[in-house]
Amino acid sequence: MTSASKPQLWFLTGSQALYGEETLEQVAGQSLRIQQLLDASGALPAEIVGKPVLTEAASIRRVLQEANADAACVGVIAWMHTFSPAKMWITGLDALRKPLLHLHTQLNETLPWSTIDMDFMNLNQAAHGDREFGFIQTRLGVPRKTVAGHVSDPAVVARIDAWARAAIGADHLRNLRLARFGDNMRDVAVTEGDKVEAELRFGVSVNTYGVNELVEQVDSVSDVDSLVRRYAEEYNVVPELAAGGARHESLQYAARIEAGLRKFLTDGGFGAFTTNFEDLGGLRQLPGLAVQRLMADGYGFGGEGDWKTSALLAAVKAMSVGRDRGTSFMEDYTYHFGPGKPKILGAHMLEVCPSIAAAKPSCEIHALGIGGREDPVRLVFDAAPGPGVVLGLVDLGDRFRLVANEIDVVAPDEPLPNLPVARAVWEPAPSLATSAESWITAGGPHHTVLTQAVSTETLRDFANLLGVELLVIDKDTTPHDFADRIRWNQAYHRLAQGF
Repeated sequence: MTSASKPQLWFLTGSQALYGEETLEQVAGQSLRIQQLLDASGALPAEIVGKPVLTEAASIRRVLQEANADAACVGVIAWMHTFSPAKMWITGLDALRKPLLHLHTQLNETLPWSTIDMDFMNLNQAAHGDREFGFIQTRLGVPRKTVAGHVSDPAVVARIDAWARAAIGADHLRNLRLARFGDNMRDVAVTEGDKVEAELRFGVSVNTYGVNELVEQVDSVSDVDSLVRRYAEEYNVVPELAAGGARHESLQYAARIEAGLRKFLTDGGFGAFTTNFEDLGGLRQLPGLAVQRLMADGYGFGGEGDWKTSALLAAVKAMSVGRDRGTSFMEDYTYHFGPGKPKILGAHMLEVCPSIAAAKPSCEIHALGIGGREDPVRLVFDAAPGPGVVLGLVDLGDRFRLVANEIDVVAPDEPLPNLPVARAVWEPAPSLATSAESWITAGGPHHTVLTQAVSTETLRDFANLLGVELLVIDKDTTPHDFADRIRWNQAYHRLAQGF
């Protein structure tokens, strides 16, 4: 579920009236040129919206309050072109509630060595002005990301892109409504959590609905012929499910689940949801195909009532806008310790998003040993190889924690003809043993988000924007250092909460 309008990043340029109108016109022109260079990169997921050059406290405060109030604005980029005395920014920064990126740059890439004079120096002194701005941000404790370098450098744009995606994800989460159909799976610990604290910290509104409210929508669906035809076009539908096949009616019912679920979510303004195989009410099948297709359209999902993973998936989906790699609900299922490089086989009962598929999925029907319902329809495929990240969110009681593991998705060592679910095989960094030990030590969940569309840097920025701890397991991780980091983080976050 994605927004039709492109999100905005407001571009603010600081200066001061001391320089005079002629100089300020040059500042405005160079600010516009920086904005144009960023837009021309074609790499950013948001529209850059320039604002007039800011030279005094009242206008700074006003524009930052306007940013807070504008739903289209997901973040603010600030650049001190010349010297903008930072006391002017105090009340504005104090009022700002949108993510902030401090861009430390200048228009000229090289110095005009033979012609440089004091006029040039006075005009092009971001090296001076941005340090003043950096001090006041630190003095006020303003959360932000600082990016230094020339905007023609792809590495600089990539770092801005990472933050912009994080800002989009945080904004999506702040406005997210999540529907739980039934409660959590009984006796499971990690899927529990504080929904009040989640709304306070993240903004997501989580509420429960009786599954039979969904059943009413499903039962009211009458015509699914066009949806079934789309299945035939988009997937390799097995003969028994195809028109005229012995189990075609099961495919039609799966389509009714999708149509009814879509209507429920659309009518309620929901961007994420959960289901639970222990609470299916009048549903004849555990939703499989419908959940997979809704995830592919950007909806968050969590199995067994796991609303935290559902919300996280919705946010990461929003961050991946414009990317051609996928993101899915996932679960570490079983291990291959050898021969060859150890690896993890991830899957779920049914619900893996086809956005990560390596090839055209097969639409199949198989028995499901739990749930006590008819055999459910699902998409079966292998995930596309390539680098990725597995990310999980847990509630530790006194705070939330994100845990991430950098991975490489690989092809299965051999075909999996008897495994009737979508799946991903990956090699975790730095090794299976260290990854598993570290993840378990961190209390990471068994339900996760697997993304090949969002970088670790974006996830770091996302965690910083939310004010949430992030533990990353990567090629440099060792169990001892990782355990030490958890201890240090524990002390920091306890102190940061105050008394």
